[in-house]
Amino acid sequence: MYREIFVPVDNSSPSDWAVDRAIELCRKSDGRITGNHVYAARLHDVRFRQLETGLPARFQTPDEIKKQRKIHDKLIEKGLQLIADSFLDQLGKRCEAAGVRLTRQLLEGINYEEIVNEVNRGAGRLPGLIGFDPDRAAGYDGGDKARSDVKLGENGRLIAEDEDSAARLAGSSGRQYDLLAIGAHGLGRQPYSQLGGVVSRVLRGIEKDLLLVRDERPFAGGRFLVGVDGSSYGYRAMRLALELAQAFGGSLFVCSAFDVEYHHVVFHNIKDVLSYQASKVFKFEEQEELHNNIIDKGLLKLCQANLKRAEVMAQEFPGVPLTTQILIGKPFQVIMQWAEELKPSLLVLARHGAHRIEGTELGSQAENLLRLAPCNVLLAGTGGVRPEDIPWIEEDGVAGLPWAPEAEVRILRVPPFAQGIARRAVEEYVLEQTQGEPATVTNKWLDEAIRKLLPTHMQLIMGIGTAEEIALAEVKAQDQMKGTKVQGHDSDPQPLTPDVEVRCPVTGAISRRPRVATDPVVWTEEAWARLQLVPLIARPLARNTVERFARGHDIWRVTTRVMDENKQAMIAADEFDVDTMMVMFQELRAKQIRAEAEGGGRDALSPEMRAFIEEAKAQGVTRCPIRDIDAQIGKCPVDLKTMKPEEAKAAMERLLAEQAGD
Repeated sequence: MYREIFVPVDNSSPSDWAVDRAIELCRKSDGRITGNHVYAARLHDVRFRQLETGLPARFQTPDEIKKQRKIHDKLIEKGLQLIADSFLDQLGKRCEAAGVRLTRQLLEGINYEEIVNEVNRGAGRLPGLIGFDPDRAAGYDGGDKARSDVKLGENGRLIAEDEDSAARLAGSSGRQYDLLAIGAHGLGRQPYSQLGGVVSRVLRGIEKDLLLVRDERPFAGGRFLVGVDGSSYGYRAMRLALELAQAFGGSLFVCSAFDVEYHHVVFHNIKDVLSYQASKVFKFEEQEELHNNIIDKGLLKLCQANLKRAEVMAQEFPGVPLTTQILIGKPFQVIMQWAEELKPSLLVLARHGAHRIEGTELGSQAENLLRLAPCNVLLAGTGGVRPEDIPWIEEDGVAGLPWAPEAEVRILRVPPFAQGIARRAVEEYVLEQTQGEPATVTNKWLDEAIRKLLPTHMQLIMGIGTAEEIALAEVKAQDQMKGTKVQGHDSDPQPLTPDVEVRCPVTGAISRRPRVATDPVVWTEEAWARLQLVPLIARPLARNTVERFARGHDIWRVTTRVMDENKQAMIAADEFDVDTMMVMFQELRAKQIRAEAEGGGRDALSPEMRAFIEEAKAQGVTRCPIRDIDAQIGKCPVDLKTMKPEEAKAAMERLLAEQAGD
C-alpha cells in the first residue's frame, strides 16, 4: 500500500476528488500526503518585460525600469504564494478532519516540470518564502528559509532591492514518493478535453505509480478492473489491483484481450490490391484457414494462459472475489466497453505491455485508456518490475510431444521465427486426433497436419502433394527459370564499366550499351550450377532471393562468392519468406498488365507481337530503325498488328534491303 502520496491541488473538482482518494489510501496505510501547488513567478517576470514598452514615458528610464521589474517580481511572487497557501489551507483542514498527516509544499517553476522532478527524484525547486512569518513558513518543505527582503517605504509601497537569484530557492526536498494522485482536469477544463494540459505532460514523465482521478467514487466496497497481457508489467498491475481490492473489501475483474480482426483486415486489404493470378498463388482461402487454426487459436490460448497466471496470483488473496474474462477486439476498445458495463471504482493499467520498445514513455493501449476510460485509472509505474514475478503455470513446464527423427528433420525447414508456433500447431493436431493421449509425431502425423494447416505451395515445399501436383509445380518452376541469364565464370575479370549486348529483334543487328539498373542480373556458370542443388519447386524463389540481394548491393553478376554472402537466401527450400512472396506478386502483376494489354480492344496487338515488342524494349535496343516501337508503330510500313513476327521481320529486312539499294 502507498505511504507517501504526492497530491497537486488547484481548487478544482478533480483536484478535490484526488485529495479524497489520497486520504482514503492513507487511512488504510497510515500514510502521509504531500500537498503541493506550483506557481510560476518566472513566467510573469518574462511577460512583464515583454509589456514594458507600454509603460508611461516617465517609467522608461533604465533605473526606473529596473526598479519596476523588482517591484513587479516581488508582488507577483508574493501574490502567487498567498493563493497557493490558501489552496493548501483547504487541504490541511480536510487532512486534519480525516486524521491524515500532511506536508505542505510550494514549488517554483513550470508546473508539469516541477511535478515530474519532485515525484521521480524529490528534486522540485523549493522557493524561499517572501515575507512569511518564520513560524508559519516552518510548516513548508522550503520554509526553514523565510525571506525578509521585502521592505515598505514611507508611502507604503514595496521597495525594490537587488537580490541574488540563487537566494530565491531553498533547495529540494529529496523525498521518496510511492504515488502521484492527480485530477484528470484542472480549472481550465473545456467541454471536449480528454485530459488536462498539465496531466497530459506529467503522465509521460512520471516513473512512479500514478492515480488519475475523474470522479468522486470511493474505493471502499468497489469494483476493481485490471488487464493482463502476459508481461511482467501487466502482472505488477495485477498485484496492485489485488492489494487494493483486499484492502477496501472490493471485487476484482481481470481481463485479457486479443484482436483477431486485424489479421483478417490485413488479408482482405492485400487481396483487394493483388491480381487474380497472384491471389491464386497466395491461396487466400487456405491462408485464412491457417490463421484461424494457428494465429487466432494461438492468441486465444495465450489469453487463457494469461488469465490462469492471474488466478494463480489471486490465490494469495483468498478473500478477493475474482472474475476473469477474455475480450476479443482491440484491447483499449474492448476494455473500455467492459468498463462502461461494469462501472468500476478503479481501472488498473500497466504503463507498458508485452510489445514495449526501448525508449518509449507510455504504451499505446494505456494512453488510449487514460484519455478515454470513463472511470478513475491507476497507472502502474516501471519500478519493481521483474520478469521472474510472472506466475508459473503448468503450461510453462510442458516439454511437448516426442518427435521421430525424420519428422524432426522436416519441421526444421520451417523458418526460425515460426518454428515454435509450427511445432505447437502440429502437436495440438496430433493430440486432437489421439483424444489427448500422448503420441510420437511421425512423418504420417506431420503429413496430415501439413495438409490441414498449410496452403498448397507450402505443402509442396515441405514435400507433400500428389504426383500430378508436384509435376505441375516443377513444370511451372522450369518455365520460370528459362529467363535466367547465365554467362561467364567466377574467375572472369569484371570490367570497370559493364555493358550489355543487345540484338535488334527486327534486323538481328548486335550492339553494346552500358548496363542500367533494370537490366537482368547475370549468373556465372558456377553459381548457376550451385543453384541447381535447390529443389526445382523452390528454385525460382531461391533465384529471386539471391538476385534481390545482388540488386540491393549494386551487384550485377551473381558468383558463388555472392551466394556465400547471402547464404540465408540459398535456403529457399527451407525458408519461404514474405519478401520473396512479394517479388512473386510483383512479377505476376506485371504479367497481368501485359495480359490486359494483349486482349484490350479491336486494334490491340496479337499476344505474339506484344511479346516481340516487350522483348525489344526489355533489351534496350538503341539502333533499331523503329526506335520506340509503341510510339512509332503508326509510321511503320509493315502492318505489325496482323502479321506474325517472322513475317514482320522478313518484310522489314526486304524494306531495308530496298533502301540500301536505292
